[in-house]
Amino acid sequence: MCSLVVLNQRRHKHLASPQLQHMVPAMNDLGISATHLLLLGGSGEARHIAAALAEKDAMRVTASLLYPARVHPDLPVPTRFGGFGGDDGFRTFLAEQGIGAVLDATHPFSTRIAARTARICHELSLPHARLLRPEWVPEPGDNWHFARDEAAASTMLLPGQKVFATTGQASLKALVQDNLAEFKVRKLTDRAPSRQYRNVEFIRGQGPFSVEQEIATFTRLSIDVLVAKNSGGSVSRTKLDAARALGLPVILIDRPAQPKANLLPDVTAALNWVDGL
Repeated sequence: MCSLVVLNQRRHKHLASPQLQHMVPAMNDLGISATHLLLLGGSGEARHIAAALAEKDAMRVTASLLYPARVHPDLPVPTRFGGFGGDDGFRTFLAEQGIGAVLDATHPFSTRIAARTARICHELSLPHARLLRPEWVPEPGDNWHFARDEAAASTMLLPGQKVFATTGQASLKALVQDNLAEFKVRKLTDRAPSRQYRNVEFIRGQGPFSVEQEIATFTRLSIDVLVAKNSGGSVSRTKLDAARALGLPVILIDRPAQPKANLLPDVTAALNWVDGL
């Protein structure tokens, strides 16, 4: 099991909790208070939530990020990195750390994590909610096309097109393999890509980017089409606004089916939910 990385020891000296020797069907039977919140991060909203919760002395918060701090800015609450080790590892972490509620603020496309979280919290009768910002919708002047996944988006591209893709490296193979287009793929770190493709050039950059910056990037690279996930949110919408300004078509990857959960649309709703615990 991953160890906790404490980012603010002065405010959180009470992080450690006694080991529980046995799991039971419902966490409530253990008499665990709902004041120890597990915040599953990975979205921009998670950083705002963490900042607000760090000021609540009565609320004990532990954040969890899949990736280390070189990708995500430090959060002002105790933070752990990495996976939990499957279903059993997640159950064990919840019990050993005395978690009383879980707020899922992962990326809208992190549906595998979201589904496991919703299922196990339901199984343990643990209060749980998921922050899921609304999807983007086209505005006048947008030229959007929709694809169910990266493989479907690949079939919509033409040979020789210069494509700017922000879909991430995990699903890149399905988008670029055997495709005759030329791809410019944004990556967040200087770390070498896990795989190289003959038709892909990786472009280093970490946002947020302004509309003007995105316009300059698309113009410099002579981009013909933008491919992105329909993540929603105002911060990363600038690439879509830049595409509209340049008259570029956009292919948006549809969100996968979401698990059944108490859905919260924004940070304010999330904080109100926490206040009601």
